[in-house]
Amino acid sequence: MLPLDPDGSAADRQPSDPDVSPSVSDGPAPTGLVDAPILTPVLRSPGERRRSWPLAVAMVLVAVMAGGALFLSGYTVGRDQGRTPGSSVTEQQAWQPFWDIYDAIEKRYPLGPVDRQTLVEGAIRGMVQSVGDPYSSYLSPEDFQGTINDISGTFEGIGAEIGSVDAAGKASDCSTFGPTCHLVIIAPIEGSPAEAAGLKPGDVITAVDGQTLDGLTPDQARDRIRGAAGTELTLHIQRFAAPPPASSGPLPTSTPAGSPGSSPAPASSPAPARKPIDEFDVTLVRAKIQRREVSARELAGGTVGYVRLSGFSEAGAKELQAAIKADVDKGIKKLVLDLRGNPGGFVTAARSVASQFIADGPVFWREDAQGNQTETDADPGGVATDPSIQVVVLIDRGTASASEIVAGALQDRGRAKLIGETSFGKGTVQEWYDLGAVGGVKLTVEKWLTPDKRWIHKIGLTPDFPVTVPADQPAGSDPVLDKALQVLGASALAPWAMLRAA
Repeated sequence: MLPLDPDGSAADRQPSDPDVSPSVSDGPAPTGLVDAPILTPVLRSPGERRRSWPLAVAMVLVAVMAGGALFLSGYTVGRDQGRTPGSSVTEQQAWQPFWDIYDAIEKRYPLGPVDRQTLVEGAIRGMVQSVGDPYSSYLSPEDFQGTINDISGTFEGIGAEIGSVDAAGKASDCSTFGPTCHLVIIAPIEGSPAEAAGLKPGDVITAVDGQTLDGLTPDQARDRIRGAAGTELTLHIQRFAAPPPASSGPLPTSTPAGSPGSSPAPASSPAPARKPIDEFDVTLVRAKIQRREVSARELAGGTVGYVRLSGFSEAGAKELQAAIKADVDKGIKKLVLDLRGNPGGFVTAARSVASQFIADGPVFWREDAQGNQTETDADPGGVATDPSIQVVVLIDRGTASASEIVAGALQDRGRAKLIGETSFGKGTVQEWYDLGAVGGVKLTVEKWLTPDKRWIHKIGLTPDFPVTVPADQPAGSDPVLDKALQVLGASALAPWAMLRAA
């Protein structure tokens, strides 16, 4: 949903992340994003800000805290922006240590505007880090602006979505890298330096320019990787064998612990460490990257429509709808939706994409910190809801977040079969807070569930037809797509060489 961008430049994001221009309003924050930002203003225009700087600092800090408190109380985030510290004796007591230290620093150090800004940023960063959630983070003004630029779909970096995994390679909420927490490539972006260098989903980055990432937070690791177009960096990569296909037993239906609204997860033994099958350095040149979300082709002599979706922006969802409609209008009755390497994006876009195949009923559920669940149904007007149209969805370890919403919806509703590898497993939703000149904050506010109320966080979606992709897969081959065509009954008609642009 780690902007090195998520996540900086998208070339370094978490399964998130943003591809659309944000809107900022003074009213209640809109809802409906996975990884992509909801920009909720906390500080208003300069003319509306408090006259004294200390009070302005308090407003920033309390506004951020108030946002979390409002969420925990079940209200819409962003409504209570007028609060000031000291509204109760308890609040005054809670804030007193902060002001004691601030006064001590101000008396003993000559503070200018820049120094005060640094104090504010440090206080907010520490507050957010104390939450202990790797998908919640503070961004400096520079980093926040970089993220806003990423939302437009154009950014500078290596072009890879990143995330965190544990020693066994499972998605992890760990907040500091080390022996039991690794920075992993979720998916290289098509046409990016990362893709050109041969980086693959599941590759672990252990060092940047010879400096280990151990002991760094996701934000600090992001800062090591991101940079201006034209600059070089060297990554130390560990490559691991693909995990074995999941068993074909019943899909999990229980909600794992450790989520908003659930009890703490029971203690368990650490996951066994994996051994890399390859280890190497790779030098990349950062570039300006323009994300292209939709590509469409026809297979099997025009009898199978193939659409690849690499993100979830509103524009991308509309483009996908047009591509699918073009296939349906031609009388095509077999569709392949390729979500491999798709790190997610807007929840609203995920709903729109799923609604092209599901006529009505639930697409997913949202659950807040109290366990209150809200059903999100399909939008009317889908172009491929006719049950006579066969659909398969391709997934892999880079399929995350909003793309898992779509794949999970189509699987639970019996609308499509999933083919490939177990997906990444990100089941949380983030909102962003615009702090004006102070930067921005991203906070996890809720989790999402599949139509059957499965929470796949750190578990992933199990494919109906597991296909293990070898690390040394020959160029031009695609066993996952081959399996998809076989499932659709079209494999004999559609060798890869017969792919043609739609």
